[in-house]
Amino acid sequence: MTDSICYASAVDIADQVKTQQISAAEVVESFIARIESLNPTLNAFTELCHQRARDKAADIDRRIAQGQTVGVLAGVPFAVKNLFDIKDVVTVAGSKINQANAKATEDAVLIKRLENADAVLIGALNMGEYAYDFTGENSHYGNCHNPWDPSCMPGGSSSGSGSATAAGLAPISLGSDTNGSIRVPASLCGIFGLKPTYGRLPRSGSYPFTDSLDHLGAFARNVQDLATAFDLMQGFDSEDHACADQAKLNTLATLDKGIDNLRIARATGYFDTTNFPEATAAVDLVCRLLSCDNTTDIPGANEGRSAAFLITNAESSALHLSRLQTQADDFDPDTRYRFLAGAMIPAAWYLKAQAVRQWYHQQVLELFKSVDVIIAPATPCTAPKLGQKILVINGKEHPLRPNLGYFTQPISAIGLPSCVVPTINQANGMPIGVQIIAAPWREDICLRVAAYLESQGLTAQRPINIT
Repeated sequence: MTDSICYASAVDIADQVKTQQISAAEVVESFIARIESLNPTLNAFTELCHQRARDKAADIDRRIAQGQTVGVLAGVPFAVKNLFDIKDVVTVAGSKINQANAKATEDAVLIKRLENADAVLIGALNMGEYAYDFTGENSHYGNCHNPWDPSCMPGGSSSGSGSATAAGLAPISLGSDTNGSIRVPASLCGIFGLKPTYGRLPRSGSYPFTDSLDHLGAFARNVQDLATAFDLMQGFDSEDHACADQAKLNTLATLDKGIDNLRIARATGYFDTTNFPEATAAVDLVCRLLSCDNTTDIPGANEGRSAAFLITNAESSALHLSRLQTQADDFDPDTRYRFLAGAMIPAAWYLKAQAVRQWYHQQVLELFKSVDVIIAPATPCTAPKLGQKILVINGKEHPLRPNLGYFTQPISAIGLPSCVVPTINQANGMPIGVQIIAAPWREDICLRVAAYLESQGLTAQRPINIT
């Protein structure tokens, strides 16, 4: 039962629990057993909430036995990146320094919303220190591993989220995305990942990285589960100043609408994949399934990415300045040096970067007057080996860590919604994802196209090296 239920969809698990084909307690025990079996290899979880999960499952089973109504995700386990506040747990955000902080006094808003739908929190997930990472490597808690090949990176900084959901340890997981930290792990681990519009989901109760660019979102192995979680988490929250009071979408109701009448174009220019054969094959496949022959340049993408680099460096270093001054040795060296560099950015550069970002945003809004959907690669390649330092771009060697976000950073720089869909590279058998990008507040279109591609065969598959 353990293996079959752990790879069942969240919606199917909830249906079985509600109809008493299986108890919520049995579901939780199955996932706990799988986590205990596989986490020593994957290092996806840093905190397990076994007793909390068992208590929640018992309450769900009691209410069902009494004939009471239970939530949409009754009995479905989920896990969260360890920058989400979990009541009575220290929010470490992948760091050593935060271990000395007080325990959280309440859950993050998105945890509350999923648990209000009777989903069951089972733990906190590994991540890059302070979310400044695309690899999944962490010197404090150990590297997270890719379930397709444990010698490879799962992507970051939501590394545990990608690894756990791909490996059947959590049907739904939550992560954050500042420059690509949901979409990179989704791509390298072969699952679906949604980065919503900036301001769509409240960040209340999560540890910040870069206020101007931080998003929260979700991972799942199928589009229906992803849409279900997204719909449940929507809604204004005044505690997050960036959260927009935007009308909620019923994305579930639109998944079967197909792609008729959608104007779809393949991104070119900055997003050209000529020198990235694995990304080329992935985008070619998606465009073929969508019968997409149109192309479009995304004006200002290169300038927008440059602006995002400066904004990320400046804001994150300001957040951590006091810790850099007093506890510099307690940072991961890779993170520390980037924070120190950011601390030296002149204010005039930061202001110019924000102006460029606004200019870029306006260019892209004009573009969406003539297209509805843009198809772009999610990562330049399939998962690199853990410890790899170099990525070749246009024939030149570049640092790998920042450039795994080469294709994602220009999209999050201006807060566009993007859903990653998985493909499998035929040459090496490893997953690589493609971004489905839409105009602001049109997550329904992203998920609608993702659902169509899923119906055409693009589904998350079981990692071949994890049983």
